[in-house]
Amino acid sequence: MSNLRIFAVNHKKISSLHIDNVCCSKIRANLRRLKLHLPHGRNYSSLPGIIGNDVKSLHSIISPPITKIRNIGIMAHIDAGKTTTTERILYYSGYTRSLGDVDDGDTVTDFMAQERERGITIQSAAVTFDWKGYRINLIDTPGHVDFTLEVERCLRVLDGAVAVFDASAGVEAQTLTVWRQADKHKIPRICFLNKMDKTGASFNYAVESIREKLKAKPLLLQLPIGEAKTFKGVVDVVNKEKLLWNLNSDDGKNFERKPLLEVSDPQLLKETTEARNALIEQVADLDDEFANLVLGEFSENFDLLPAEKLQTAIHRVTLAQTAVPVLCGSALKNKGVQPLLDAITMYLPSPEERNYEFLQWYKGDLCALAFKVLHDKQRGPLVFMRIYSGMIKPQLAIHNINGNCTERISRLLLPFADQHVEIPSLTAGNIALTVGLKHTATGDTIVSSKSSALAAARRAERKGEKKHRENNEAERLLLAGVEIPEPVFFCTIEPPSVAKQPDLDHALKCLQREDPSLKVKLDPDSGQALDRTLGDKRHLVTVELEAKPLETSSLQPVIDYAQSVTQDLSQASQEAVENGIHSACLQGPLLGSPIQDVAVTLHSLVIHPGTSTTMISACVSRCMQKALKKADKQILEPLMNLEVTVPRDYLSPVLADLAQRRGNIQEIQTRQDNKVVIGFVPLAEIMGYSTVLRTLTSGSATFALELSNYQAMNPQDQSTLLSRRSGLT
Repeated sequence: MSNLRIFAVNHKKISSLHIDNVCCSKIRANLRRLKLHLPHGRNYSSLPGIIGNDVKSLHSIISPPITKIRNIGIMAHIDAGKTTTTERILYYSGYTRSLGDVDDGDTVTDFMAQERERGITIQSAAVTFDWKGYRINLIDTPGHVDFTLEVERCLRVLDGAVAVFDASAGVEAQTLTVWRQADKHKIPRICFLNKMDKTGASFNYAVESIREKLKAKPLLLQLPIGEAKTFKGVVDVVNKEKLLWNLNSDDGKNFERKPLLEVSDPQLLKETTEARNALIEQVADLDDEFANLVLGEFSENFDLLPAEKLQTAIHRVTLAQTAVPVLCGSALKNKGVQPLLDAITMYLPSPEERNYEFLQWYKGDLCALAFKVLHDKQRGPLVFMRIYSGMIKPQLAIHNINGNCTERISRLLLPFADQHVEIPSLTAGNIALTVGLKHTATGDTIVSSKSSALAAARRAERKGEKKHRENNEAERLLLAGVEIPEPVFFCTIEPPSVAKQPDLDHALKCLQREDPSLKVKLDPDSGQALDRTLGDKRHLVTVELEAKPLETSSLQPVIDYAQSVTQDLSQASQEAVENGIHSACLQGPLLGSPIQDVAVTLHSLVIHPGTSTTMISACVSRCMQKALKKADKQILEPLMNLEVTVPRDYLSPVLADLAQRRGNIQEIQTRQDNKVVIGFVPLAEIMGYSTVLRTLTSGSATFALELSNYQAMNPQDQSTLLSRRSGLT
């Protein structure tokens, strides 16, 4: 009866809250139907006549053609200017009447109290607007490393992205992270070198960092006119024009577009011509169709090449992800944002230009992905959906493949940060906000009906896809949601009173629907009933059992019965015995944690006539607990798979730090200019590792953690843990 193994989870019989990457959330107040809400005294657009005719109506673009839709995200390192860029985009497109400022805490997309207080973006706010006849659905994503999952969740539904860079810093640590995520989802993107007015801003340095650190091929579509304090405009390389912003304009709406002339701008014209010729050659190397055009008609003089032909070729190259267009400006100083909007509509893809293989199976029927769930106090769950095919209308019944349930959409809204406008329908390619879905969670696949899903499954099978069993027809139709690693950190929570338990349960249920990285588990009660006389009945059970180590690993106790016991043991009594043993193993004697790798043999069981099965379970559980207390026990601790991506120059300090954390290095790989360290490390040693790694590598390294297994603690560490725990109690 030695070496029984215990793995630590927690020691309280209360709700256990598992966290992987969770940010705080505050339920936001919502609009009444068609009623405008004006937070921080700012004016937002709504239906015609509410504010004025100078602000555009979202109803004017309810059903644009799919070729005119752009689903884009803005991503970057923290403080590169994503939210400020978004604010300027909304202002110039006509959907706000004043400019928001992150430092003032009155931006549209940062609507949570924590976001406005800290000046960072945590949740991904969706915004819908139009620009020159195009519908743009924009997601403003977090740049802070602690909210990486929010970025991942939203990139899944985008068709294109704008990567924003601080022109004085170039590619930064989190830029690498979000760029890798965009690579994973094969998202075409364009680059915007922001903060060109900042001291230390360098266009050439930022471009070179894109080339060297991201291993991307930058296409210079613009050149800056001045840098830092002298920055006053940009040069349009494709059209050989200069764009100068009026110094007397406070909001940057007024700017001049003038052709470059030999008389007025000889040096700038020379630089632009050289840049345009280099751009043409670069695109020709990447696009065969454009190369044939250039070599056939314009080989003698690139100046004769029409801008439209070059723009079309750049669009194809961007979609193929063989190069990235680069633009520049200063969102804070209101320069360069309008040309960025033009580039979004011109170079990023429409939904129909993205290749989604599953669309052929649905034949135009509804297929959508619920990529985000928010809870509103009055409206209930608000579900953000990307519509891949078909149409969504209010009062439409839909089928959830993941939940295998049918629900009804009560209302359909267009998202405008924390404001929403009700609409009658929305077609493929759009991002919708639905009200009335009670069971849909983040990552669920939505179709028109169960029969539609099965029909799509049959079409997929006829297309030569792998054969499927009868019971998993729907599984293969699930859209790829967000990959959520198993949780490795947890905390325990309990309500202040029993009366508040229903409220806590409801809140946790809502949070789980919103955030797939949140796992909630209720620790089961071990059962504390004892042998006693209840009423006029005597309940008596006598048990003799043996507990010993199991040679092979098993999370559940392996139960065996002596021959003398099995002869007279009824099915109900056997179930009661096993329930008692399992209950005792859920809470071990050292930390109140589950026990594994234990074999139990029941040698004797005497049950007094009339004894209830509940009493049998309670007695067996108590006997098992006494046996476990007498046995030698060993605590198991979680062991994590660790992968650290670090520049070569910082490899040594990272390895030295991991050695101090009881890390076991398995392999060191080379990935481009980086080293990838792969190994194992105990979870207890990795607390706060994100901050330490940023300090050791100047923010240039990233890491990923995943639960591997549980390993035995050495006696010294186990003794230290138990002493610390007993000291707390």
